[in-house]
Amino acid sequence: MKSIGKLWDLGIAVLAVSTILGLFSKPLSGQSSREAEGARLLRGAIDMHFHMDAPVQDGSHAQATIATVRVAKARGMRGLVIKNHWESTATLAYHLRLEIPDFNLFGGIVMNLTNGGMNQAAVEYMATQIQGEPGKVVWMPAYDSEIESRTSNIPNKPFVTVSRNGALLPETKAVISIVAKHNLILASGHIAPEEALLVFGEGRKQGVQHMIATHAMDLAGKMNMEQMQEALRLGAIIEFDFRNVLDEGGRRADAIRKLGPEHCLISEFWTKNDDPREYGGLDGVGKFAEAMHARGFTDHELDLMFKQNPAQLLGLSAH
Repeated sequence: MKSIGKLWDLGIAVLAVSTILGLFSKPLSGQSSREAEGARLLRGAIDMHFHMDAPVQDGSHAQATIATVRVAKARGMRGLVIKNHWESTATLAYHLRLEIPDFNLFGGIVMNLTNGGMNQAAVEYMATQIQGEPGKVVWMPAYDSEIESRTSNIPNKPFVTVSRNGALLPETKAVISIVAKHNLILASGHIAPEEALLVFGEGRKQGVQHMIATHAMDLAGKMNMEQMQEALRLGAIIEFDFRNVLDEGGRRADAIRKLGPEHCLISEFWTKNDDPREYGGLDGVGKFAEAMHARGFTDHELDLMFKQNPAQLLGLSAH
């Protein structure tokens, strides 16, 4: 009788565990299977390119707000790296950590003109003088890169010079040395692909451990496949924008497959960009996951790009 009782207790325990596990594998009440897939993919995700630039004077170009940060946390995301083209975001990340605890918030600085261009002092300050060390990423010039400035519709637009005659300037190398010294992340911003490869080569030479080819197939500084493969060889990870991975016949998804998801990350989880904007919409993320599955990407491969690779860049433990 005691044996029967023990078997009964064991059966009840197995049933309880199975029920609990089943709850995690099934959509919540009122949640579609697509929304459940979106929730699964966002749970533990880290957005490495979360824009919080303030709107300009006429109210246009609005980006994320504090409310959006709260949405990200509510989705079960693990963290965000806040980006602003015009200002360092490390102090903002520090204050948001106080308001939204138990959520990994980081900042960085773009070497644009409003930040002083190739500003060694600003990078050093970000790395050493803010409690909790929230500043993690140093982006090369973006809006103020030479290639983007020369191709803009603004005549004689000033820019930040990164290299000249095929060689990095001393001030560029000095910024990279600070990145290496403080184990920061070096990102290419919007510079020309040839310059990006020079930056990654110098980063490797100086011992930078983590580098990102910023949305490598977009804007004026877009890379071709050979250049992205060279960036990988130099130690960079290739970033793709969630919003256009499946555009143009999915050519960016095809590039991810060729490069390998283990070498890529996906960022900027905006599922609706018009007014009103939507961040991390479960249906939109679920639809993305379904489309990627249809192209042969597994849950593990998506998790690499949404969760594991960003966590490794930021020095966070594996979940």
